[in-house]
Amino acid sequence: MMTTHRISADLYDDSFRLIAIHSDLEDYAMTYAINSQCGLYLKRMKIDLHLDENLSFSVFDWDDGMNDIYWTLISNKCVVEEVIPSGGLFENNISARTDHLIKERKEIDYFLKVEAADEATLSQKLRDIKRIDKVITAYPLETQTLKSKRNLIF
Repeated sequence: MMTTHRISADLYDDSFRLIAIHSDLEDYAMTYAINSQCGLYLKRMKIDLHLDENLSFSVFDWDDGMNDIYWTLISNKCVVEEVIPSGGLFENNISARTDHLIKERKEIDYFLKVEAADEATLSQKLRDIKRIDKVITAYPLETQTLKSKRNLIF
């Protein structure tokens, strides 16, 4: 008889907090603004978050060893260019579509993932982010309500 082994969902560590950020800033500009306003030192990771061949999301992180907090800024949007073949006289067309890391929250531009922070630190950083000029709004987001929160665990 063959045994089947399954990985339990309990093995995933999803004890993190999220701050949802709405802004039209590019990822590098958002990172610079957060670093300047909040006193963080986020840097671009060497490897982006890849969900499949075409989907790649920019990720910036910083391990604050002094306060034992791990910060990650993740873009929720990815623009994918597709070539649409033309069967006629015209050349192939290129179409751009936007995909999302968390599909049920398409309105959010960035997620600031915070691991091991206390409530006071999180509230202060949230207030700091709201003071950034190009940020429309920012708010804490409950991770339990997200269907595709596994995309944020990496």
